[in-house]
Amino acid sequence: MRRNQGFTLLEAMVALVLVGSLGMTLFAWVNSSIVALRRVEDANNRNEAIANVVEYMQAVNPMQAPEGKADFGNYQIVWKSRPLSDTVDGSAYPQGVSLYQLELFETAIDAAKTDNPHWFEIKIRLAGYKKVRELKLPF
Repeated sequence: MRRNQGFTLLEAMVALVLVGSLGMTLFAWVNSSIVALRRVEDANNRNEAIANVVEYMQAVNPMQAPEGKADFGNYQIVWKSRPLSDTVDGSAYPQGVSLYQLELFETAIDAAKTDNPHWFEIKIRLAGYKKVRELKLPF
């Protein structure tokens, strides 16, 4: 009677192929998860930057600054505004003409990072204003 004293070479090779296949499958799964995570992080960073840019642009008066640049640390923006309407006089309460003229602008904003010169571009509409009259008090 013959006794088994260990693995044969064929059994060892089959075990190595199975372990190698399992390792390759696991590596591919982990790699695809890391790639997906990077894409999600990039999308979150871009969305956060868009929210910051829109908030910043709310304070910009396109009638006084139709073009400009701003630095946000790890990215910069450049904007250019073009008028969408004619300049109109504002209305005063309760009647009459206000001290300001108003105009609607479309503002194109281009954001750039050091590693991505064209990170994203958005367009927003902003109201522009400028003071054209002085307040005349009746007394």
